[in-house]
Amino acid sequence: ENLVDLTALVRAEACDIGLAFDGDADRMFCVDGAGRPVSPSLVTAVAAERMLARDPGAPVLYNLICSRIVPETIRRAGGRPVRTRVGHSYIKSVMAQTGAIFGGEHSGHYYFRDNFRADSGLIAALILLEALSARGGSLAEMVAPYDVYVQSGEINSRVADADAAVITVADAFADRGDADYADGLTVSSGVWWFNVRPSNTEPMLRLNVEATDAETMAAIRDEVLALVRS
Repeated sequence: ENLVDLTALVRAEACDIGLAFDGDADRMFCVDGAGRPVSPSLVTAVAAERMLARDPGAPVLYNLICSRIVPETIRRAGGRPVRTRVGHSYIKSVMAQTGAIFGGEHSGHYYFRDNFRADSGLIAALILLEALSARGGSLAEMVAPYDVYVQSGEINSRVADADAAVITVADAFADRGDADYADGLTVSSGVWWFNVRPSNTEPMLRLNVEATDAETMAAIRDEVLALVRS
């Protein structure tokens, strides 16, 4: 809902891109020339490619709810993808340990080694504009090659016992994919993955699902939600 005014202005003024920042400008979101929001995972992939062109072979961080296109892009650009938990403190710590040049979160936070490992929506916006200027064409055209998966977006469910709900989901998917507990529960198969993790501040579980097609994404999403909310 916070992008409504930006979307309307981009369409009314026939802009090429619209940029939105939170209050302290450490997060950045954007919409394309048609006013459609661009996933922060796609922005992370574009920025990682630009950063690796300047520092080939370097580590690049991404959190575990980013799209699969992010580590795929990092590898394709010659970098080393490093998967992290969600959150500032984890990412900044891993950046210090690995010397990563850049890190992106699906929440719109972008971290830069040369900015004291701090996140900056303004630097991310400049890199995105640089990429768009160098490529030419529209933002939609630029991100289209990265937009190959279907994501659910983050879905919150209020629960009485978050740990018990996670165990219920883990049991139901025990034989259907590879599971890890780096941050909540992540289950991955060849064509889909999901992560369900407890909120740090509320009796809430947060679900993210990604798949190669919309039908599969919706099926996994609905199955996990039914288990969480039962």
